Amino acid sequence: MSETTTATGTAGETAQPIRVMVVDDHPMWRDAVARDLDAAGFDVVATAGDGPQAVRRATAVVPDVLVLDLNLPGMPGVQVCKELVGSQPALRVLVLSASGEHADVLEAVKSGATGYLLKSASTEELTDAVRRTAVGDAVFTPGLAGLVLGEYRRLASEPVPAVGGDAGKAAPQLTERETEVLRLVAKGLSYKQIAERLVISHRTVQNHVQNTLGKLQLHNRVELVRYAIEWGLDDA
Repeated sequence: MSETTTATGTAGETAQPIRVMVVDDHPMWRDAVARDLDAAGFDVVATAGDGPQAVRRATAVVPDVLVLDLNLPGMPGVQVCKELVGSQPALRVLVLSASGEHADVLEAVKSGATGYLLKSASTEELTDAVRRTAVGDAVFTPGLAGLVLGEYRRLASEPVPAVGGDAGKAAPQLTERETEVLRLVAKGLSYKQIAERLVISHRTVQNHVQNTLGKLQLHNRVELVRYAIEWGLDDA
């Protein structure tokens, strides 16, 4: 019997298995990934073979991590990602794709994906990526992380939608703690690392991020990092 892979909890909490859903239009590949994750101790709560089915099932089962292919019938993977992250802000999306094209990577991240792994990855790399994705890490196949950071910086050079602040005053609507968390997110720290750095719980970090997204009228981590870079918080 495999060891259960659990999400990080605060002291005194009973850790629950990480709930994962696998979406891919190739049945053999989808089943193989689901088996590998199940064997690694994840709770595979659902699978889906097309876009609309993925949205319906993910809405019903509410997984912690969605392992998502981009090339899906019925609805593109990026649209699936955008719809589900929009309705389930706590959802983490790890794209597992055969494509390493920069345009595909950037489009996936802009749609709300927190990680991007190529299908050439080993089973060990996949299971590690799912674990890290579940706790808020941004996980990318080697070589792609720099691409995404470069895009963050390019976006930061463009005008940011108005969020109700005066130029030159960093994060005017945020509390001191929210600004501190935002600064660490912009530096690339995972939620777990931020929790350890600030000596607070992982859930508290998540709450601060969600509150910040709401205050700034932003929708995902990409927009949040863009905002932080625009205000110079990544260099603070």
